Amino acid sequence: MGKFMYEGGVKIEIEDRALTHLQLVISAKLRRGEPFPFTWREDMSVGGGRTTVWLHAGSSLVFKYAGSRQPAINRAWIDALAFTASAPSGLYLVPEPVDDGPTDAARPPLPA
Repeated sequence: MGKFMYEGGVKIEIEDRALTHLQLVISAKLRRGEPFPFTWREDMSVGGGRTTVWLHAGSSLVFKYAGSRQPAINRAWIDALAFTASAPSGLYLVPEPVDDGPTDAARPPLPA
């Protein structure tokens, strides 16, 4: 279980594979200067509910991974997460879809 930490105080535990995909989407949007909200559900052990933070270029973010290996990237999941991040409600974790691979050779590269 990795951790996403915001502004030195707000944090959530997220499985490393999901955290990697979130980091790619968050980094790409912030690099383009696109601020957006990020919402997650809180575990019942901390009272439940949900938390939303506003991510912008000046945000202090930490992505802390439990494991040392980067997982394989699922392009379909990146696309699904990027879609939510661009919606008015903002980014939230969606279940990992099946990755059918690239449909054509002209597909753009993954965000760095």
